[in-house]
This record gives sequence, structure tokens and C-alpha cells, in this order.
Amino acid sequence: MKRTVLLLSVSFLSSFPLLSHAEKTKTLPIIEQQKQVAGFYQHQVGDLQITALLDGTNFMSPKLFKDISQQQVQQILKKYYADQDKGVQTSINAFLVNTGKSLILVDSGAASCFGAHLGSVLTNLKASGYQPEQVDTILLTHLHPDHVCGISNNGVANFPNATVYVSDDEAKYWLDPKQVAKLPKEKQANYLGTVEKIKQAIAPYQAKQRFKTYKLGDDIQGFKVINTAGHTPGHFSYELKTKSESIVFIGDIVHSHTVQFDRPETAIEYDIDPKKAVETRLKQFANFAKNGQTIAAPHLPFPGIGHIYSADGKSYQWIPIHFKD
Repeated sequence: MKRTVLLLSVSFLSSFPLLSHAEKTKTLPIIEQQKQVAGFYQHQVGDLQITALLDGTNFMSPKLFKDISQQQVQQILKKYYADQDKGVQTSINAFLVNTGKSLILVDSGAASCFGAHLGSVLTNLKASGYQPEQVDTILLTHLHPDHVCGISNNGVANFPNATVYVSDDEAKYWLDPKQVAKLPKEKQANYLGTVEKIKQAIAPYQAKQRFKTYKLGDDIQGFKVINTAGHTPGHFSYELKTKSESIVFIGDIVHSHTVQFDRPETAIEYDIDPKKAVETRLKQFANFAKNGQTIAAPHLPFPGIGHIYSADGKSYQWIPIHFKD
């Protein structure tokens, strides 16, 4: 029996030609990285469906973070096995909420306001099975271009049936012509450039009376508005409660899942009021860690949905949701 097996083995192997040394050492060419699969992820929260939409990823200079040394930033990045050469990675995400009665978009991405590497929200929304015409409400956490530019293109509304909402404080800060005179001269040019992008984005909605503001205490389509000012004067977050859990769309209270979780007291250059932005982050992080709300964040790694954990109440950890197919 043993001899028979050996003969069969030799016979089997002899049917394949021997590889030459050149063939053995042959390597495949490295193919240039292709565009990743469509950037959407659907997450069920109670009886709601939340679709995270990727606009793109970006890298920020470590120098943008305040009151922290470059060496400390690099140490944190190394700890998280994050790319240390390109800078501090951040995502730009938007979130589509299907309540069964309404389709609500929270923030809208940068469109073409910051270059070709961003601007995929609309494409990914369609890839997820929805159409822009189905969106009836857009909630903006604030009016920075990477949140508002995606609502229109060349003067045409990307979401023709939607009404856009932003806080009254935010609208006044960016749209009141008297505001620029209150700023230091060295900041006025940057402010006016941002205002121009905001005005272009919201114009089609203003023309049809579909641009509205709200105040603290208001309720929009079941979303509770939460004052999280600091990053901008009228920055607001949105909380939506279901039968089983609560989800908070936090906006820009955090920009980095590495630096600002290890060091939540670290502000970023984009904060208009850095001191208040830090106070807001510390307050909200402590609340989220204690109460366990589900978080949807536009600048945390896609899909930007998860929870915030703290072992000591001083530093925090981002716990992404577990992927479900």
C-alpha cells in the first residue's frame, strides 16, 4: 500500500513542469492604488437607518494643534500606528438619516471647496441607494466650507427639495456684513474668503426661502439641538433619541482621533474661540463617556460612528462601531 501511494505521488508530480529559477523569483508589478470602494456605511439605530457618507480624507499639519509640542504629537501618532510623515489624518464625513418619514442630511462635505481629493458625498449618497431629490432636510452643525459647500454646485442646489437649517448665532457671525470690522486685521482676509464660499453654497436655498435658522431649545424633525459653541460662535450638535439608544451628531468638537483623544485640552488653529472649544470638548467627552451615547463625527475615521470611553476621566479613547455586513 505504501509503495502504491509513492508511485501515485511521483506520477502526480511529474505531470507539472519544473519551474526555472527566473520563474520562481518572478514578482508581480505593484499596481498604483485604485480608488477605494464606494464610501458609504449603513448603520441601524433602533428603527432608524443612518448612512455614513465619506467625502474624503485629509492630512493636517501637526503645527495646527495648540499648546502641544511637535515631539508630543509625533509620540501620540506613533502610539496609534498612524502615518507620521504626511501629518495628522482626518476624515470628512456626512450622515444621512432615514426616519421612515423624512430623509435628513447632517452636514454635506466640502464639494470642490478644498480640492479634488474631497467632494464625494453626493456620489456616495447615490451609491448607497438614495437620490438627492429625496433629502428634505439638511442640518448643518456650522458653516465652515467643509460642511456647507456640498449643498450646491455652481449656483444650483444639489438637494432641490431640502430646507437647510443652521443656528441663528452661526448665521449672524458669517452673514452679518458688520462682523468683519470686529476682527483683527490679519484675520479679515481669511474670514471674507470663507464668507464668500458660504454665500455661494447657500444662495440657491435662500432664493427659494429654504434657508432657515433656529435657536437653542428648538426641535427640528425630532432632533434636539445642543449648543457646542467654541469651534465657531454658533456651532451646534444634534441629538436624536430612539427607543433603544441616543445618537449625537457632534460636528467639529474634535478633529483628531489620536491627538485630541489623548490630549483633549489641545485646541486646533481652526477654532475661533480655542478656550471655549476646549471647554466644550471636555464637557461633552465626559458626558459621552459616562452615558454611552452613540457618536457620529464628521472628522473621525470613516464611518465616524462609535463611542467614547475613558478609564481615568482625563484621556479618552475612540471605540468605532463593529463592522456588520
